[in-house]
Amino acid sequence: MPTLLVRNADVLVTMDEDRREISGGGLFVRNGVIEAVGTATELPTQADEILDMKGHVVTPGLINTHHHFYQNLTRCVPMAQNATLFDWLRTLYPIWSRIVPGDIRVSALVALAELALSGCTCSADHLYIFPNGARLDDEIEAAQEIGVRLHATRGAMSIGESAGGLPPDSLVEQEDNILADCLRVIQAHHDPNPGAMIRIAVAPCSPFSVSRELMRDTALLARDQGVMLHTHLAENEDDIAYCLDHFGCRPGRYADDLGWIGDDVWHAHCVKLDTAEIELFARSMTGVAHCPCSNMRLGSGIAPIRAMLDIGVKVGLGVDGSASNDSGHILNEARQAMLLQRVAHGGDAMCARE
Repeated sequence: MPTLLVRNADVLVTMDEDRREISGGGLFVRNGVIEAVGTATELPTQADEILDMKGHVVTPGLINTHHHFYQNLTRCVPMAQNATLFDWLRTLYPIWSRIVPGDIRVSALVALAELALSGCTCSADHLYIFPNGARLDDEIEAAQEIGVRLHATRGAMSIGESAGGLPPDSLVEQEDNILADCLRVIQAHHDPNPGAMIRIAVAPCSPFSVSRELMRDTALLARDQGVMLHTHLAENEDDIAYCLDHFGCRPGRYADDLGWIGDDVWHAHCVKLDTAEIELFARSMTGVAHCPCSNMRLGSGIAPIRAMLDIGVKVGLGVDGSASNDSGHILNEARQAMLLQRVAHGGDAMCARE
């Protein structure tokens, strides 16, 4: 089995329970699995490949918890530069409707390469449009070529404008077809084993683009198949207003009623969660993908991340799609998360190590 020795790092950051930072540290890898970390005297001296990291900081691979790879093809669209979420989407939907399978593959290659260059070794992607024969399989093939671990989420939109939803009718799918394809990609690609390179999650797009029935049915399907659940939630004030107007409740109650709460669920954004909803997420171990650059770019607001962390909510970072971020740099996302909490709560609100 191939081995790798990384040694002599100025600092090796373990991110373990004790948050050890090892001066002159290194690590030993066998067959792609880290077997040991420590100083030179605690590690083997030989390996098939040896990397001398003097002058460098070595960290664990970073994890991107929310993205839309296909949006790499629509960065900097002029009419979408100064818009809030709903108007931004209405501008881009017609462009996205012309995407073809080759576009999904190419945009995934670009997105994953960009992420890898900023230290990301595992990414989720939320693909929720499938025009012109596009399939989730197209981005999975790209991930296998790049070599970055992928949690590919089979997204969907089922409620178009004519039924009171936001997306055009041309981009929505029949719900029976959505459920059937979710099952197909799970059975074709999901690997539940430790260290798996490809996993699948189920991910209806948002409260304003799918029915309550699809949310409930996908939750049942995901738990029957042993996969996770992902969606957008409480991204901005328009999102809150839509939930109140159409469902008579706030997003937290909406998610709870439909089975979208638990340690197998993570929601993107959650900028407008209130105190009761944050407490619900903490009790249920529901996760949050925090996307500060996108939230700033679209003027959605500052997510209450300090309050979430203080009460024990699981929070990860997401770069979101490059049409609402202009970049896919996960380290920059970490920096912006820290700075944005300082803007909201003061200079000591969050530190770099958090």
